Amino acid sequence: MFAALSKTLAQISDPAFRSVLLRALGVSTVVFVVLWIAAWFGLGWLGGLLSDWILEQGASGFWSDLFLWIFSAASVAAVFVTSFLLFPAVAAIAIGLFLDDIAEAVEELHHPNLPAARDQPWSEMIGGTVGFAAVAVTINLLALPLYLLLLFVPPLNLFVYYGVNGYLLGREYFELVAVRRMDARTAKNLRRRFRGKVFLAGVIIAFFLSIPIVNLLAPIVATGFLVHLFHDLRRHPKAADIA
Repeated sequence: MFAALSKTLAQISDPAFRSVLLRALGVSTVVFVVLWIAAWFGLGWLGGLLSDWILEQGASGFWSDLFLWIFSAASVAAVFVTSFLLFPAVAAIAIGLFLDDIAEAVEELHHPNLPAARDQPWSEMIGGTVGFAAVAVTINLLALPLYLLLLFVPPLNLFVYYGVNGYLLGREYFELVAVRRMDARTAKNLRRRFRGKVFLAGVIIAFFLSIPIVNLLAPIVATGFLVHLFHDLRRHPKAADIA
């Protein structure tokens, strides 16, 4: 597994990787800018309602300013925390649009004798990526109260975060890569057969995604990493009877 990660990191300067990085960064930036602008106006509107309510209760001066300051600070913190928690899902959407370019670059260098990959329709690629994003967002939002509850209880908070996103990211990237070479049911069965290794790969990806600056490269590394892992696992003796 770590050999697969090393080969991917060694290829990070590949022009195909750089091209995908720039496109994925553009998509991710647009998504987050839109979300932050929406949050800014939404919180401003809620702040106005809160201010009116405080005035109606007869509070003014110090207490009114204190309540609004607490609301503003908590809102800003919530936006940043939520952005951090949802980054894996947004990154998966962005890189999912260009996954095939990365996979092809890896296979051309390390698996040159493979036949052409299955021709996937755009509807399948977008549907799979958006479906994963929906699941990832839903599960992370459901886990948000637990994240906040364990915020000051390390390392339990890290176990929850990496456990949840390790499972999601490992499953998503592995199946997105696998369906280029086999049907969806076989890909799912292969993942289940090697669920432990796929989960560990997902935890490694989640770790990269949680490091500032490094997380910009993480989706590309994740794709290349899982391409190598997929080809290693499909040739494993335990995969012989999977269909």
